[in-house]
Amino acid sequence: QAVVDFERLGEHAAAFQGHDVGFCCLGTTRAKSGADGFVRVDRDYVVQAAELARAGGCKHFVLQSSRGANAQSRFLYLRVKGEVENLVQAVGFDHCTILRPAVLLCKRQESRPMEWIAQQFLGAVARVFPTAYSVPVDTVARAMVACVLQPGEGKVTVLENGAIHELGKA
Repeated sequence: QAVVDFERLGEHAAAFQGHDVGFCCLGTTRAKSGADGFVRVDRDYVVQAAELARAGGCKHFVLQSSRGANAQSRFLYLRVKGEVENLVQAVGFDHCTILRPAVLLCKRQESRPMEWIAQQFLGAVARVFPTAYSVPVDTVARAMVACVLQPGEGKVTVLENGAIHELGKA
């Protein structure tokens, strides 16, 4: 494990050398970092890490994005997620897998009351409609590993929430 300073990521290029696969789940919230900080973390850091990984020999990059990602969206969150998807694809990996999960079900260290309420509601909905609106983070993690062990055909594979659930069962 290498600890890097994302503000000086280029100084840590050695940490990105010699890996066949790169996994990226980096992200923050607008509430925590402000709009500019959100863009810097969720787009700029991710793209820079992808470029360093590619330069270091990475062949397959796996990116956790979001349901509804769209570079043309009027909503900052979805627009940035769409932009980063496009930018990571342009880096030129042999294969790029993009996962677009719905609401992530997980325990958080920091207090996010509205997210907690949404998770409680969506957790109950998930008992009836398990793949509709949410996905447990451990399912996403299993899907990320499975997509490397069973890569899809073509240069880019995009997995929406239902496919993440299916692949995460493996």
